[in-house]
Amino acid sequence: MKHAYIFPGQGSQFPGMGMNHYEKSAFAKKLFEQGNEIAGFRLSDIMFNGSEADLKQTNVTQPAIFLHSVIAFKTVDNARPEMVAGHSLGEFSALVANSALSFEDGMRLVIIRSSAMQKACISNPGTMAAVLALDEGQVESICKEIESQTGEVLVPANYNCPGQVVISGSLKGIELGCERMKAAGARRAVILSVGGAFHSPLMEPAREELKAAIEKTTFYNPSCPVYQNIVAKAVMDKEEIKKNLIDQLTGPVRWTQSVMAMIGDGANHFTEIGPGKVLQGLMGKIDKTVATAGVE
Repeated sequence: MKHAYIFPGQGSQFPGMGMNHYEKSAFAKKLFEQGNEIAGFRLSDIMFNGSEADLKQTNVTQPAIFLHSVIAFKTVDNARPEMVAGHSLGEFSALVANSALSFEDGMRLVIIRSSAMQKACISNPGTMAAVLALDEGQVESICKEIESQTGEVLVPANYNCPGQVVISGSLKGIELGCERMKAAGARRAVILSVGGAFHSPLMEPAREELKAAIEKTTFYNPSCPVYQNIVAKAVMDKEEIKKNLIDQLTGPVRWTQSVMAMIGDGANHFTEIGPGKVLQGLMGKIDKTVATAGVE
């Protein structure tokens, strides 16, 4: 049986995040300062002293979660993951954990990704909504119907756990989507407080910018498989990893499917590395029989 390490994405941030590592470890302090230097601003100051509103800005949130997650991983004694995965942004942390990407290059790519996504949110306004207690197939079907009938962008973006799918698209598309999902029997369809339509075609300008940066970055064949969001299966080839990382920006996060694939391949213990306990909560809804733990 195998030990899987999983890494959270946007939404797991909180004021004061990472301060315990900074105060307790000279090694962690050094990595925080490296992260600040790459970011070009005192990211750690915002993490430790910023408000919830400060931390919700995409160009702060993403590098903050990445930095916290990687430092948490690197301070775990004898950390030897046998498989890794990350939820959306968390995939970058996972790729540092399995040595496919250096910490420095990962930080640079996350800075570029977050900035590009923030720009795309402004140029292509959109949002996201959580759909609860509706079959995945119904969610997919309703999204396709609305797109074909109205021309509005609307796609499934996050398959978080059974009974929870997040949809993403234009402002009108999401409005129509929520109405149709509730009419089809969803317990709730709630518009989320996010900056834009992540994991949808509206992120195409950001995908192009990230693609250019990834193609200039050195990737390595990993030490263990990464279960990537877009394909929900084990990947070991560095070129395939790069392609999937690019496609993830406009494609869905198949988290439920990824976790099930990891369990099918022998994972019986999952450790969430990074801020918060979001993924541990989702694990309980995907498969209650597997052991879960967290390292913040």
